[in-house]
Amino acid sequence: MTMHSATLAINEALQTKKAAGEKVLHLGFGEAGLPVPEDVVSRLQSAARENSYGAVIGSSEARAEAAGWFTRRNAPTRPEQIIFAPGSKPLLYALLAVLEGDLVLPAPAWVSYAAQAEMAGKTLLRVPIPPEAGGIPDPALLEGALEDHRAAGGDPGILLLTIPDNPTGTAATRQSVEAVCSVAEAYGLVIISDEIYAEVCHDGSAPSALSCLPERTVVTSGLSKSMALGGWRIGFARVPDNEWGRELMSALIGVASEIWSSLAAPMQSAAAYVLSDPDSVAAHIAKARTLHARVAAAVHDVFIESGAACRRPTAGFYLYPDFGPVRDRLEDKGITTSDALADWLLAHHSMGVLPGSAFGDDDRRLRARVATSLLYGDTDQQRWEALDSDDPVALPWIRTSLTHLRTALTALTS
Repeated sequence: MTMHSATLAINEALQTKKAAGEKVLHLGFGEAGLPVPEDVVSRLQSAARENSYGAVIGSSEARAEAAGWFTRRNAPTRPEQIIFAPGSKPLLYALLAVLEGDLVLPAPAWVSYAAQAEMAGKTLLRVPIPPEAGGIPDPALLEGALEDHRAAGGDPGILLLTIPDNPTGTAATRQSVEAVCSVAEAYGLVIISDEIYAEVCHDGSAPSALSCLPERTVVTSGLSKSMALGGWRIGFARVPDNEWGRELMSALIGVASEIWSSLAAPMQSAAAYVLSDPDSVAAHIAKARTLHARVAAAVHDVFIESGAACRRPTAGFYLYPDFGPVRDRLEDKGITTSDALADWLLAHHSMGVLPGSAFGDDDRRLRARVATSLLYGDTDQQRWEALDSDDPVALPWIRTSLTHLRTALTALTS
Protein backbone atom coordinates (compact mmCIF):
# COMPACT_ATOMS: atom_id res chain seq x y z
CA MET A 1 0.00 0.00 0.00
CA THR A 2 1.30 3.50 -0.87
CA MET A 3 2.28 5.45 2.23
CA HIS A 4 1.28 8.99 3.21
CA SER A 5 3.19 11.60 1.17
CA ALA A 6 6.41 12.47 3.00
CA THR A 7 5.97 16.18 2.33
CA LEU A 8 2.46 16.23 3.77
CA ALA A 9 3.53 14.09 6.72
CA ILE A 10 6.37 16.41 7.79
CA ASN A 11 4.08 19.42 7.41
CA GLU A 12 1.53 17.85 9.72
CA ALA A 13 4.20 16.86 12.27
CA LEU A 14 5.56 20.40 12.43
CA GLN A 15 2.10 21.95 12.60
CA THR A 16 1.40 19.73 15.60
CA LYS A 17 4.60 20.89 17.31
CA LYS A 18 3.78 24.50 16.53
CA ALA A 19 0.25 24.15 17.92
CA ALA A 20 1.81 22.79 21.12
CA GLY A 21 3.78 26.01 21.50
CA GLU A 22 7.16 24.84 20.23
CA LYS A 23 9.35 27.11 18.13
CA VAL A 24 9.72 25.17 14.91
CA LEU A 25 11.92 25.66 11.86
CA HIS A 26 9.79 24.50 8.95
CA LEU A 27 12.09 23.50 6.09
CA GLY A 28 10.17 20.43 5.04
CA PHE A 29 7.24 21.56 2.92
CA GLY A 30 7.37 22.92 -0.63
CA GLU A 31 4.74 25.60 -0.27
CA ALA A 32 5.66 28.85 -2.02
CA GLY A 33 4.96 30.89 1.11
CA LEU A 34 3.68 34.07 -0.57
CA PRO A 35 0.47 36.13 -0.26
CA VAL A 36 -2.11 36.35 -3.05
CA PRO A 37 -2.24 39.63 -5.02
CA GLU A 38 -5.49 41.53 -4.65
CA ASP A 39 -6.30 41.55 -8.37
CA VAL A 40 -6.10 37.74 -8.46
CA VAL A 41 -8.35 37.50 -5.38
CA SER A 42 -10.83 39.86 -7.05
CA ARG A 43 -10.94 37.72 -10.18
CA LEU A 44 -11.74 34.65 -8.10
CA GLN A 45 -14.41 36.50 -6.13
CA SER A 46 -16.08 37.71 -9.32
CA ALA A 47 -16.36 34.10 -10.50
CA ALA A 48 -17.68 32.68 -7.23
CA ARG A 49 -21.20 32.24 -8.60
CA GLU A 50 -20.01 30.11 -11.52
CA ASN A 51 -21.32 26.88 -10.05
CA SER A 52 -22.14 24.78 -13.11
CA TYR A 53 -20.18 21.78 -14.24
CA GLY A 54 -17.73 22.74 -16.95
CA ALA A 55 -16.03 20.94 -19.80
CA VAL A 56 -13.70 18.20 -18.60
CA ILE A 57 -10.82 19.63 -20.62
CA GLY A 58 -11.30 23.14 -19.24
CA SER A 59 -13.13 26.28 -20.33
CA SER A 60 -12.45 27.75 -23.73
CA GLU A 61 -11.20 30.95 -22.06
CA ALA A 62 -8.77 29.16 -19.77
CA ARG A 63 -7.42 26.95 -22.56
CA ALA A 64 -6.99 29.93 -24.89
CA GLU A 65 -5.06 31.86 -22.23
CA ALA A 66 -2.90 28.84 -21.41
CA ALA A 67 -2.15 28.38 -25.11
CA GLY A 68 -1.13 32.03 -25.33
CA TRP A 69 0.99 31.64 -22.20
CA PHE A 70 2.97 28.79 -23.79
CA THR A 71 3.18 30.60 -27.12
CA ARG A 72 4.72 33.68 -25.49
CA ARG A 73 7.32 31.32 -24.01
CA ASN A 74 8.50 30.10 -27.42
CA ALA A 75 6.21 27.06 -27.56
CA PRO A 76 3.48 27.81 -30.13
CA THR A 77 0.32 26.18 -28.81
CA ARG A 78 -3.35 25.83 -29.75
CA PRO A 79 -6.13 25.67 -27.12
CA GLU A 80 -6.90 22.10 -28.22
CA GLN A 81 -3.52 21.04 -26.80
CA ILE A 82 -4.41 22.14 -23.25
CA ILE A 83 -6.18 20.30 -20.42
CA PHE A 84 -6.82 21.67 -16.92
CA ALA A 85 -7.09 19.75 -13.65
CA PRO A 86 -7.32 20.36 -9.89
CA GLY A 87 -3.52 20.56 -9.55
CA SER A 88 -0.76 19.06 -11.67
CA LYS A 89 -0.64 15.90 -9.52
CA PRO A 90 -3.80 14.39 -11.05
CA LEU A 91 -2.44 15.12 -14.53
CA LEU A 92 0.85 13.40 -13.73
CA TYR A 93 -1.00 10.36 -12.44
CA ALA A 94 -3.35 10.31 -15.43
CA LEU A 95 -0.36 10.38 -17.77
CA LEU A 96 1.26 7.46 -15.96
CA ALA A 97 -2.04 5.60 -16.09
CA VAL A 98 -2.48 5.90 -19.87
CA LEU A 99 1.10 5.86 -21.20
CA GLU A 100 2.79 2.52 -21.82
CA GLY A 101 6.11 1.24 -20.50
CA ASP A 102 8.24 1.51 -17.39
CA LEU A 103 8.98 4.90 -15.81
CA VAL A 104 12.52 6.29 -15.91
CA LEU A 105 13.24 8.76 -13.13
CA PRO A 106 16.26 10.85 -12.14
CA ALA A 107 17.52 10.00 -8.66
CA PRO A 108 16.73 11.85 -6.48
CA ALA A 109 13.32 13.00 -7.72
CA TRP A 110 10.16 14.50 -6.22
CA VAL A 111 8.49 12.09 -3.81
CA SER A 112 5.14 11.69 -5.61
CA TYR A 113 6.50 10.41 -8.93
CA ALA A 114 7.54 7.02 -7.56
CA ALA A 115 4.41 6.73 -5.41
CA GLN A 116 2.19 7.43 -8.41
CA ALA A 117 4.14 4.96 -10.53
CA GLU A 118 3.50 2.29 -7.91
CA MET A 119 -0.21 3.14 -7.87
CA ALA A 120 -0.31 2.92 -11.67
CA GLY A 121 1.46 -0.45 -11.64
CA LYS A 122 4.61 0.90 -13.31
CA THR A 123 8.07 -0.58 -12.93
CA LEU A 124 10.60 2.08 -11.98
CA LEU A 125 14.10 2.68 -13.28
CA ARG A 126 16.09 5.29 -11.36
CA VAL A 127 19.17 6.91 -12.92
CA PRO A 128 21.44 9.22 -10.85
CA ILE A 129 21.45 12.92 -11.63
CA PRO A 130 24.60 14.66 -12.95
CA PRO A 131 26.85 16.60 -10.52
CA GLU A 132 25.86 20.08 -11.69
CA ALA A 133 22.06 19.92 -11.39
CA GLY A 134 19.09 17.69 -10.66
CA GLY A 135 15.86 17.01 -12.49
CA ILE A 136 17.35 14.89 -15.27
CA PRO A 137 19.22 11.58 -15.35
CA ASP A 138 22.95 11.95 -15.97
CA PRO A 139 23.28 11.82 -19.78
CA ALA A 140 26.48 9.82 -19.38
CA LEU A 141 24.60 7.10 -17.47
CA LEU A 142 21.19 7.07 -19.13
CA GLU A 143 21.87 4.92 -22.20
CA GLY A 144 23.72 2.26 -20.22
CA ALA A 145 20.92 2.16 -17.64
CA LEU A 146 18.32 1.71 -20.38
CA GLU A 147 20.32 -1.09 -21.98
CA ASP A 148 20.72 -2.88 -18.65
CA HIS A 149 17.03 -2.45 -17.89
CA ARG A 150 16.02 -3.91 -21.23
CA ALA A 151 18.47 -6.78 -20.84
CA ALA A 152 16.83 -7.60 -17.51
CA GLY A 153 13.43 -7.79 -19.20
CA GLY A 154 12.31 -4.22 -18.54
CA ASP A 155 10.36 -2.07 -20.96
CA PRO A 156 11.33 1.61 -20.49
CA GLY A 157 8.71 3.84 -22.08
CA ILE A 158 8.40 7.09 -20.12
CA LEU A 159 11.08 9.54 -19.00
CA LEU A 160 10.01 12.07 -16.37
CA LEU A 161 12.05 15.27 -16.08
CA THR A 162 11.71 18.13 -13.58
CA ILE A 163 13.12 21.39 -14.97
CA PRO A 164 13.83 23.29 -12.73
CA ASP A 165 14.17 20.65 -10.10
CA ASN A 166 12.66 19.67 -6.81
CA PRO A 167 14.52 18.53 -4.63
CA THR A 168 17.82 20.21 -5.58
CA GLY A 169 16.63 23.72 -6.47
CA THR A 170 18.65 23.70 -9.67
CA ALA A 171 17.97 23.80 -13.40
CA ALA A 172 19.69 21.46 -15.85
CA THR A 173 21.77 23.02 -18.61
CA ARG A 174 20.47 23.20 -22.17
CA GLN A 175 23.28 20.92 -23.34
CA SER A 176 22.35 18.27 -20.76
CA VAL A 177 18.67 18.43 -21.66
CA GLU A 178 19.53 18.07 -25.35
CA ALA A 179 21.71 15.05 -24.57
CA VAL A 180 18.98 13.38 -22.52
CA CYS A 181 16.37 14.06 -25.21
CA SER A 182 18.66 12.57 -27.84
CA VAL A 183 18.83 9.33 -25.87
CA ALA A 184 15.08 9.41 -25.26
CA GLU A 185 14.45 9.76 -28.99
CA ALA A 186 16.81 6.90 -29.82
CA TYR A 187 15.01 4.60 -27.36
CA GLY A 188 11.48 5.70 -28.25
CA LEU A 189 10.72 7.20 -24.85
CA VAL A 190 7.87 9.61 -24.18
CA ILE A 191 8.95 12.60 -22.08
CA ILE A 192 6.83 14.08 -19.31
CA SER A 193 8.42 17.44 -18.50
CA ASP A 194 7.25 18.79 -15.13
CA GLU A 195 7.91 22.51 -15.51
CA ILE A 196 5.96 23.85 -12.56
CA TYR A 197 9.05 25.78 -11.34
CA ALA A 198 9.90 27.28 -14.74
CA GLU A 199 8.62 30.74 -13.78
CA VAL A 200 10.80 30.96 -10.66
CA CYS A 201 14.31 30.60 -12.09
CA HIS A 202 16.48 33.00 -10.12
CA ASP A 203 18.24 34.38 -13.18
CA GLY A 204 17.07 33.77 -16.72
CA SER A 205 15.00 30.83 -17.88
CA ALA A 206 15.26 27.05 -17.80
CA PRO A 207 15.54 24.87 -20.90
CA SER A 208 12.59 22.73 -21.94
CA ALA A 209 12.45 19.33 -23.59
CA LEU A 210 9.90 20.94 -25.93
CA SER A 211 12.76 22.62 -27.79
CA CYS A 212 14.44 19.24 -28.36
CA LEU A 213 11.72 16.62 -28.77
CA PRO A 214 8.40 18.50 -29.18
CA GLU A 215 6.56 15.65 -30.89
CA ARG A 216 7.05 13.29 -27.90
CA THR A 217 7.00 15.72 -24.94
CA VAL A 218 4.08 16.44 -22.62
CA VAL A 219 4.50 19.45 -20.32
CA THR A 220 2.76 19.72 -16.95
CA SER A 221 2.56 22.92 -14.93
CA GLY A 222 0.38 24.88 -12.54
CA LEU A 223 0.08 27.99 -10.40
CA SER A 224 1.10 26.59 -7.02
CA LYS A 225 4.76 27.65 -7.22
CA SER A 226 4.94 30.81 -9.33
CA MET A 227 1.83 32.34 -7.74
CA ALA A 228 1.71 30.42 -4.43
CA LEU A 229 -1.81 29.20 -5.23
CA GLY A 230 -1.23 25.65 -3.99
CA GLY A 231 -4.51 25.61 -2.08
CA TRP A 232 -6.44 26.64 -5.20
CA ARG A 233 -5.32 23.46 -6.98
CA ILE A 234 -4.83 24.79 -10.53
CA GLY A 235 -2.86 22.54 -12.88
CA PHE A 236 -2.63 22.24 -16.64
CA ALA A 237 -0.83 20.21 -19.29
CA ARG A 238 0.17 20.68 -22.92
CA VAL A 239 0.20 17.72 -25.31
CA PRO A 240 1.93 17.69 -28.73
CA ASP A 241 0.10 19.01 -31.78
CA ASN A 242 0.11 15.73 -33.73
CA GLU A 243 -1.93 12.56 -34.05
CA TRP A 244 -0.22 10.94 -31.09
CA GLY A 245 -0.93 14.03 -28.98
CA ARG A 246 -4.59 14.01 -29.95
CA GLU A 247 -4.90 10.34 -29.02
CA LEU A 248 -3.20 11.05 -25.71
CA MET A 249 -5.55 13.96 -25.02
CA SER A 250 -8.54 11.71 -25.66
CA ALA A 251 -7.18 9.20 -23.15
CA LEU A 252 -6.53 11.94 -20.57
CA ILE A 253 -10.06 13.26 -20.96
CA GLY A 254 -11.33 9.74 -20.37
CA VAL A 255 -9.43 9.49 -17.07
CA ALA A 256 -10.38 13.03 -16.04
CA SER A 257 -14.08 12.47 -16.72
CA GLU A 258 -14.13 9.56 -14.26
CA ILE A 259 -11.85 11.03 -11.58
CA TRP A 260 -12.11 14.82 -11.26
CA SER A 261 -14.78 15.83 -13.85
CA SER A 262 -13.30 19.31 -14.28
CA LEU A 263 -11.35 22.02 -12.53
CA ALA A 264 -13.70 24.17 -10.45
CA ALA A 265 -15.14 26.93 -12.64
CA PRO A 266 -14.04 29.84 -10.39
CA MET A 267 -10.48 28.49 -10.44
CA GLN A 268 -10.56 28.32 -14.23
CA SER A 269 -11.52 32.00 -14.31
CA ALA A 270 -8.63 32.88 -11.98
CA ALA A 271 -6.26 30.75 -14.07
CA ALA A 272 -7.33 32.50 -17.26
CA TYR A 273 -6.53 35.86 -15.69
CA VAL A 274 -3.11 34.85 -14.35
CA LEU A 275 -2.12 33.09 -17.58
CA SER A 276 -2.94 36.18 -19.61
CA ASP A 277 0.26 37.66 -18.10
CA PRO A 278 -1.09 41.01 -16.85
CA ASP A 279 1.63 43.44 -15.80
CA SER A 280 0.68 43.15 -12.12
CA VAL A 281 1.12 39.37 -12.16
CA ALA A 282 4.44 39.61 -13.99
CA ALA A 283 5.70 42.12 -11.41
CA HIS A 284 4.55 39.90 -8.55
CA ILE A 285 6.36 36.86 -9.94
CA ALA A 286 9.50 38.93 -10.53
CA LYS A 287 9.52 39.96 -6.86
CA ALA A 288 8.95 36.35 -5.86
CA ARG A 289 11.96 35.20 -7.88
CA THR A 290 14.17 37.73 -6.10
CA LEU A 291 12.89 36.74 -2.67
CA HIS A 292 13.32 33.03 -3.37
CA ALA A 293 16.86 33.60 -4.63
CA ARG A 294 18.03 35.73 -1.70
CA VAL A 295 16.64 33.57 1.08
CA ALA A 296 17.73 30.30 -0.56
CA ALA A 297 21.24 31.71 -1.01
CA ALA A 298 21.40 32.74 2.66
CA VAL A 299 20.28 29.29 3.80
CA HIS A 300 22.78 27.70 1.41
CA ASP A 301 25.59 29.70 3.04
CA VAL A 302 24.66 28.38 6.49
CA PHE A 303 24.79 24.78 5.26
CA ILE A 304 28.17 25.38 3.65
CA GLU A 305 29.43 26.89 6.92
CA SER A 306 28.40 23.69 8.71
CA GLY A 307 30.66 21.60 6.47
CA ALA A 308 27.95 20.15 4.23
CA ALA A 309 28.31 20.01 0.46
CA CYS A 310 25.44 21.57 -1.49
CA ARG A 311 24.67 22.72 -5.01
CA ARG A 312 24.05 26.47 -5.12
CA PRO A 313 20.31 27.02 -5.77
CA THR A 314 19.39 28.53 -9.13
CA ALA A 315 15.60 28.16 -9.12
CA GLY A 316 12.67 27.86 -6.76
CA PHE A 317 13.15 27.50 -3.03
CA TYR A 318 14.95 24.21 -2.39
CA LEU A 319 18.39 22.96 -1.37
CA TYR A 320 19.77 19.44 -1.21
CA PRO A 321 22.66 19.44 1.30
CA ASP A 322 24.92 16.43 1.65
CA PHE A 323 26.55 15.83 5.05
CA GLY A 324 28.93 13.22 3.67
CA PRO A 325 31.96 15.50 4.25
CA VAL A 326 31.21 15.50 8.01
CA ARG A 327 29.95 11.92 8.25
CA ASP A 328 32.31 11.08 11.12
CA ARG A 329 30.80 13.79 13.33
CA LEU A 330 27.26 12.60 12.61
CA GLU A 331 28.19 8.97 13.21
CA ASP A 332 29.40 9.98 16.68
CA LYS A 333 25.75 10.87 17.35
CA GLY A 334 24.51 7.60 15.91
CA ILE A 335 23.39 9.23 12.65
CA THR A 336 24.24 6.95 9.73
CA THR A 337 21.25 7.39 7.39
CA SER A 338 19.24 10.25 5.91
CA ASP A 339 16.21 9.12 7.91
CA ALA A 340 18.20 9.30 11.14
CA LEU A 341 19.48 12.74 10.15
CA ALA A 342 15.97 14.11 9.65
CA ASP A 343 14.72 12.45 12.84
CA TRP A 344 17.58 13.94 14.90
CA LEU A 345 16.95 17.48 13.66
CA LEU A 346 13.22 17.16 14.34
CA ALA A 347 13.67 15.67 17.80
CA HIS A 348 16.48 17.93 19.03
CA HIS A 349 15.77 21.25 17.33
CA SER A 350 12.18 21.05 16.00
CA MET A 351 13.67 21.51 12.55
CA GLY A 352 11.86 19.79 9.72
CA VAL A 353 13.63 18.54 6.60
CA LEU A 354 12.88 15.59 4.35
CA PRO A 355 15.40 12.73 4.19
CA GLY A 356 16.99 11.94 0.86
CA SER A 357 15.45 8.47 1.05
CA ALA A 358 12.02 10.04 0.43
CA PHE A 359 13.28 11.12 -3.00
CA GLY A 360 14.68 7.75 -3.99
CA ASP A 361 18.20 8.47 -2.77
CA ASP A 362 20.31 5.83 -1.03
CA ASP A 363 19.38 6.14 2.66
CA ARG A 364 23.04 5.66 3.61
CA ARG A 365 23.83 8.98 1.95
CA LEU A 366 23.43 11.75 4.49
CA ARG A 367 21.31 14.01 2.31
CA ALA A 368 18.13 15.98 2.90
CA ARG A 369 15.71 18.20 1.01
CA VAL A 370 15.40 21.67 2.49
CA ALA A 371 12.57 24.06 1.53
CA THR A 372 13.19 27.73 2.35
CA SER A 373 9.88 29.34 1.38
CA LEU A 374 8.09 29.09 4.73
CA LEU A 375 10.73 31.38 6.27
CA TYR A 376 9.10 34.43 4.67
CA GLY A 377 6.69 34.93 7.54
CA ASP A 378 3.79 33.53 9.54
CA THR A 379 1.31 36.21 8.48
CA ASP A 380 0.37 37.86 5.22
CA GLN A 381 1.74 41.15 6.55
CA GLN A 382 5.17 39.58 7.13
CA ARG A 383 5.09 37.88 3.73
CA TRP A 384 4.25 41.13 1.96
CA GLU A 385 7.10 42.83 3.81
CA ALA A 386 9.47 40.05 2.73
CA LEU A 387 8.27 40.30 -0.86
CA ASP A 388 8.74 44.07 -0.96
CA SER A 389 11.99 44.23 1.00
CA ASP A 390 15.30 45.18 -0.60
CA ASP A 391 17.02 43.01 2.01
CA PRO A 392 14.63 40.27 3.15
CA VAL A 393 17.36 38.32 4.91
CA ALA A 394 17.70 41.22 7.38
CA LEU A 395 14.04 41.05 8.43
CA PRO A 396 13.88 39.97 12.10
CA TRP A 397 11.76 36.85 11.59
CA ILE A 398 13.95 35.59 8.75
CA ARG A 399 17.11 36.44 10.67
CA THR A 400 15.73 34.53 13.68
CA SER A 401 15.09 31.49 11.49
CA LEU A 402 18.64 31.62 10.13
CA THR A 403 19.93 31.75 13.71
CA HIS A 404 17.77 28.73 14.58
CA LEU A 405 19.22 26.91 11.56
CA ARG A 406 22.81 27.83 12.42
CA THR A 407 22.31 26.65 16.02
CA ALA A 408 20.85 23.33 14.91
CA LEU A 409 23.59 22.66 12.35
CA THR A 410 26.34 23.65 14.79
CA ALA A 411 24.98 21.14 17.28
CA LEU A 412 24.65 18.51 14.53
CA THR A 413 28.18 18.83 13.21
CA SER A 414 30.12 19.64 16.40
